[in-house]
This record gives sequence, C-alpha cells and structure tokens, in this order.
Amino acid sequence: QVQVVESGGGLVQPGGSLRLACVASGFSEHYYNIGWFRQAPGKEREGVSCISIGNGNTKYADSVKGRFTISRDSGANTVWLQMNSLAPEDTAVYYCQMRIANRVYWGQGTQVTVSS
Repeated sequence: QVQVVESGGGLVQPGGSLRLACVASGFSEHYYNIGWFRQAPGKEREGVSCISIGNGNTKYADSVKGRFTISRDSGANTVWLQMNSLAPEDTAVYYCQMRIANRVYWGQGTQVTVSS
C-alpha cells in the first residue's frame, strides 16, 4: 500500500522559512514524480513545485520561483520543500502528491501559516 506523509508545517513570521518533508513508502518503482500543492481556504488547489525522481528535473510555480526549492533525499526516500522569504499569501495547507504512471497518491496535508 502506497503511503504519502507530509510534515514540517507550522506558524512562521513573514520573511521566515520552513522546510516541509514528504515521505513516501510502499512502492518499488524507480521513476515517479513528486509534486507539492497548496490550498488556501476558499481557493482552488494549486501546484507549487514538482520533481521528477530519476532525472531530478524540477519545476516551480511563478509565485514561488526563487523562494522555494524542491529536492530529494534518496537515502531517506524523502522529498523536501525548502520555503524561504515566506509571505502571508503562502498560507495554505500543503499537500504532497506522488504520481506513478497513471496512479496518483496524496498525503494528508500540513498547515503552513505565515502571519505576524
């Protein structure tokens, strides 16, 4: 059974940083994609960043380009989302998505709140 678990959310002041972790388990595939999405209250879920496991290719939404960094810790089977220069507009529940071929798995989400 594939399981995707996010962690690392919390309350941070504007300009601060957080690092989210996505830990995936229960699979043997070597090539797949991990994406970070976020959803604020009353808004649609939006893509934030993604990484291709296998070639390391990364992509970022324009709103986070230059501030967020996605990376893979292969030893721990963990994908990180380093978030710097956080702003109130970044407040949302952040979800980790694993896509393997035509299968998609979601984590439970972790709350990120940016406020003074």
